[in-house]
Amino acid sequence: MLISNIEVLPGYTITKHLGLVQGSTVRAKHLGRDMMAGLKNMVGGELKGYTELLNESRQEALDRMKKQASKMGANAIINVRFSTSNITSGASEILAYGTAVFIESK
Repeated sequence: MLISNIEVLPGYTITKHLGLVQGSTVRAKHLGRDMMAGLKNMVGGELKGYTELLNESRQEALDRMKKQASKMGANAIINVRFSTSNITSGASEILAYGTAVFIESK
């Protein structure tokens, strides 16, 4: 499945517009990661535990979006975007959304 953050895919023609697709996940901070982040916050630098958590969350949201698009008969998703929101203290949602389409080579 091709995924793009632009509205067209060079070299392809969109033959069917299938509609909006989305995938999301809600994740909470891990106590161990939170403690390490607190220590790292004092000395500065990348919070690798949080970076890993966000990467895993984005991938999960993308996978769920792709699964929904596949069920609709799509072979590509265009205009993909990500959004985040706080659900509660220590938990956030990652949302991936885009437009499911069927494409063919030009």
